[in-house]
Amino acid sequence: MKPTGGVPRRPVPAAARPASAHHPAAAGHIAGGGGAPPAPAARWRLVIFDFDGTLADSFPWLAAVLNDVAARWRFRQVAPEETEILRHASAREILRHLRVPGWKAPLVARDLRRRMAADIHHIRPFAGIDGLLRELEQTGLILAIATSNSADNVRAVLGAQALRRIHHLEAGVSIHGKGARLRRLLRRTGVPAAAAVYIGDELRDIAAARAAGVTAAAVTWGYNRAEALSRARPDLVFERVADIRAQLLPESEP
Repeated sequence: MKPTGGVPRRPVPAAARPASAHHPAAAGHIAGGGGAPPAPAARWRLVIFDFDGTLADSFPWLAAVLNDVAARWRFRQVAPEETEILRHASAREILRHLRVPGWKAPLVARDLRRRMAADIHHIRPFAGIDGLLRELEQTGLILAIATSNSADNVRAVLGAQALRRIHHLEAGVSIHGKGARLRRLLRRTGVPAAAAVYIGDELRDIAAARAAGVTAAAVTWGYNRAEALSRARPDLVFERVADIRAQLLPESEP
């Protein structure tokens, strides 16, 4: 469960970081999905990122605090043996499993964001993210973030230098509100959907991209496991940060 603007996200019980095979520093490749063919690299104009699990390595932090939050708000705690099952589940399935009623979800989300702000020094961007943002921005691409986390937490983790490369920040998005925020980014930038890509780590990120008509790209180092993401047939799959650079900037070296 990530900190969200309206409903808590992915539960990450007492587990460790993603397996090394799926860490952005591990070897990997780009695999196409089953959606509409992505735009040629030369046509990309707008690159939108999710934050938690995509740019920020917040999984270990959430693993450490989730059951404390569950105890306070009286929803179901997650046993260690449930971790992998839940990492293959959708956000709706997870909320049902945790027995979080709709009225309580915004309260839980607010608590998670507050706790993260207090512990923000424990959360860092994934290795290579700062360099990736710099290279993408230097080529003239418009960069944006659409996240359920707070703008303050995003700024604190990425830092002022990286944030200067982000042209648009849509924060505090509700669990099923990303599609609308992506469409708003298209209107604000004037970029057609065919020239935009949304990069996230969850099944709901893929669904949001499809709802907005943009290319759906998934990273395998985040909250949902690669196997779960592949069943949703994203247009692009990235196993390393370098894969994003290679796909969006084909003339550059990984």
